[in-house]
Amino acid sequence: MSKRVPASIARERFADLLDAAEAGQPVIIERRGVRYSLAKVTEGRPPRRRRALVTAVDAAVADGQWTWDWGRDGLTFSKTGKS
Repeated sequence: MSKRVPASIARERFADLLDAAEAGQPVIIERRGVRYSLAKVTEGRPPRRRRALVTAVDAAVADGQWTWDWGRDGLTFSKTGKS
């Protein structure tokens, strides 16, 4: 079943209509007697997933023994009071 909404309602609920179109439900928007169709376009390849920038974390950093701090000389890696 397709969703059919006037343009005034489409303005208020645009995000919901995009979600419906992405889910495969046809969406028809009508404005002054003219009908517009909103549908998901699937062309090209899907976007690539980014690889993680940090792949390993030192145990001392994970335990909170080290942190980044801003100082006079810029960003520094410093030891916290935790041991």
